[in-house]
Amino acid sequence: MFFRMLKGALFRQKSKMIMIAVTIALGASLATAMLNIMFDVGDKMNQELKTYGANITVVPKTSSVLNGLYEMDEAEETTASLKEEELGKIKTIFWAFNIVDFAPFVNTTASLNGAQVKLVGTWYNHHLALPTGEELDAGVTSLRSWWDIRDGKWIDEQNTDSDRVAMVGAALADRLGVKAGDTVTLQTANGSEALTVSGIFDAGGDEDEQIYTTLAAAQRLSGKQGQLDSIEVSALTTPDNELAVKAAKEGPASLTPREYETWYCTAYVSSICYQIQEVISDSVAAPVRQVADSEGNIMEKTELLMILITILSLLGSALGISNLVTASVMERSNEIGLMKAVGARDRQVTGLVLTEILITAIFGGAVGYFMGYGFAQIIGHTVFNSSIEMKPMVIPIVAVLIVIVTLIGSIPAIRMMQRLRPAEVLHGR
Repeated sequence: MFFRMLKGALFRQKSKMIMIAVTIALGASLATAMLNIMFDVGDKMNQELKTYGANITVVPKTSSVLNGLYEMDEAEETTASLKEEELGKIKTIFWAFNIVDFAPFVNTTASLNGAQVKLVGTWYNHHLALPTGEELDAGVTSLRSWWDIRDGKWIDEQNTDSDRVAMVGAALADRLGVKAGDTVTLQTANGSEALTVSGIFDAGGDEDEQIYTTLAAAQRLSGKQGQLDSIEVSALTTPDNELAVKAAKEGPASLTPREYETWYCTAYVSSICYQIQEVISDSVAAPVRQVADSEGNIMEKTELLMILITILSLLGSALGISNLVTASVMERSNEIGLMKAVGARDRQVTGLVLTEILITAIFGGAVGYFMGYGFAQIIGHTVFNSSIEMKPMVIPIVAVLIVIVTLIGSIPAIRMMQRLRPAEVLHGR
């Protein structure tokens, strides 16, 4: 009898049930899209933010101590150095796959046409074979992607037979009248070299007064063969929480074994810095705090925005369901009054109506999930130029949210239905 009544009610109220299903589908689609984007957006946003530079700097331990004690300028040369041969070890740490890019640097001062200029040696698109068997291209071509190459092109290490090439900052090039294709002769205490200008770059900062060349050329001119002044690392990180802040301020030794394991196995910027120090001898790895903090703030605000959109969409669905179910109960007041008159209890009538609504919600939720999948892909390709990975955990979350929203939206109608008096309804009052 119950199922016959249920079937009859569903088909008699077909238009209302379709409207309820559509309302639920819209709410479910937005919730599905926002939740999947929220769970998948972290890495994609980090990838986007990486185009604005490194978030970790590695320097020799002695240099770090001197800078801290005597407030030396970071650009000032010191005798401390890192070992070039250890560079590949950066990609062997626990969070190796979170290391997006890195580049070594050697700084020296050279004489050009009687003027003293800063010379920086680094990688550009350096092909690196790692101890793990992995291969990658690393360097400032991607770490400095915002640089505007005003004339010429980036140094291409893979297509250049000689490492005697350079890039000149726009301000310095304008002052000296240098352009792409010219040859500049740099002199240091360790000799002189003629470098062909590959390109003129506009960085919008102090770099515009500098000359960039290959790492090998800078090492020869500075007498630092096999040595590095610093390393810049771009890593995907997790926003800091209390545990990460404690580890950064008080050191890993202040953590309990369980806290240490959690911290070490989470991609906090402090954790990645610590692991880099473990593989690079006599080094200090520190986050570029402005970049790291900005990434964390952007991530937190983006996730909050996604949650707010999900909540608002579900509240809208709850209001729509409330209106539609209440209208349905009002239209069926005679039927409900008759059921009560022949002995049906409130909980039985409530169970029948809720079953109708929940069945409708299941169909609406299923349609909404696939609609949300489509919305997520549209947003992913529009904003990040890549697809959004659909997380299996979203399915039960959306299912629970739909049930909760449906029940909340049905509360006003159920209360009105329970207040119906059979005698009053059947007599038309």
